[in-house]
Amino acid sequence: MKIALDPFMHRHLSLEELPFKVKELGYDWMELSPRGDFLEWFKAPRVFPERVRAFKRALKEAGVGIASLLPMYRWASNDEAERQAAVRHWRRAIQIAVDLEVDTMNSEFGRGPHPDKGSCYCCHTGSMVETCEEAWWRSMEELVPVFEREGVNLHIEPHPEDWVETLQPAVDIIRTVNSPRVKFLYCAPHTFYFGDDTRTMLRECADVLAHVHVGDTFNHKGSSGLRYIVNPPGSAARVHQHLNIGQGEVPWDDFFGTLAEIGFDGIMTACVFAWEEKADQSGRFMRQEIQRYIEQYKK
Repeated sequence: MKIALDPFMHRHLSLEELPFKVKELGYDWMELSPRGDFLEWFKAPRVFPERVRAFKRALKEAGVGIASLLPMYRWASNDEAERQAAVRHWRRAIQIAVDLEVDTMNSEFGRGPHPDKGSCYCCHTGSMVETCEEAWWRSMEELVPVFEREGVNLHIEPHPEDWVETLQPAVDIIRTVNSPRVKFLYCAPHTFYFGDDTRTMLRECADVLAHVHVGDTFNHKGSSGLRYIVNPPGSAARVHQHLNIGQGEVPWDDFFGTLAEIGFDGIMTACVFAWEEKADQSGRFMRQEIQRYIEQYKK
């Protein structure tokens, strides 16, 4: 198993400094999420040969590997020009992964078009779900052969506000892609959007599960739906957190116990974003807690 850190809370550090910080916090692996000087959110990668060479040198010197690269592009946009741009950015990002000798990438199913396009940005409405799904399938038809040719894995997660937010149909969609390179990512901070029973959900997706994100969250459905009061009533806002283990309501014994039961041996990433003012403490704490739970349920 690769236990990785998403160092988003340390994005103020340069790329060359980042591997040393990850190592200092107790990790041998990182999951590199979007940052302005590398794989920027929704925009073309800002990557050139010298940047790749310098980053690889720093990784080697620190003794840290990249478990996964996490790009975010609008590959499910129903604006065709936007979708085509996203596919171009994906192709470039895949080449960057190859150049870095990284064998895995992960991302989200994706929302709709940019809000400035005049369409509903949230994909949680019927017609938007259909058009976003159709756009996503067009993108996958173009990109899956590239992943397979380059030997790069793709792990995909549903996300609140995506055109698919729940465990199902997400898992069956992954199975329908029917590629050994395309697998499922279970994000614990999205637990209460996925469904209601952690054990059942992890068992259900076991055949395609390759990656998990570890972070706590509160159940937004709790207290008769009044855990979070959002105005105006009926708002489509999606609320969740990425907290340290124990600060929310994710059932961690169910989570780690079931992962051990199904023999999970993929990528496990600490994904906490809530404590930038104490990012070092959070990173160390998460590494220790993850290891403690792994040891507790080791067969």
